[in-house]
Amino acid sequence: MTKITVVGDAPENDEIKRVVQLYVDGFQGGMEKLQEAFHKEAWIFALDAEGALATDLISNRFERWANSQRAVKSRFIAITQAGEVASVLLGFDNSENLEDSWVDVIALVKVDGSWKITNKTAAHSTRAAWAKPNS
Repeated sequence: MTKITVVGDAPENDEIKRVVQLYVDGFQGGMEKLQEAFHKEAWIFALDAEGALATDLISNRFERWANSQRAVKSRFIAITQAGEVASVLLGFDNSENLEDSWVDVIALVKVDGSWKITNKTAAHSTRAAWAKPNS
């Protein structure tokens, strides 16, 4: 099991992890989970294995992600909370092929009492140095 680093006082650690896990679980047919996890105007910035940067409104990817049926697991590396903002460093590991894994920096904000992901910045695991999954 990977040790999770919590920086500062993160009293809502469990709720932050729950929302991020909704995003991961959304890849197994969970359109509703994705919609609950992300703010409707959340963005993605993703650096692929070749170094190409893609940007998009995350909701534009929901259907493709929910229908992908990718066998992914979450690996919480670090969680930081400062009041009503938080960030998670997440290993997004493909269970069937670790070489097709990602490392995400996820930003969250608490809106009307609920945590929402507002931004996902991702790098293919080949570009994630020490944060990539162990083989």
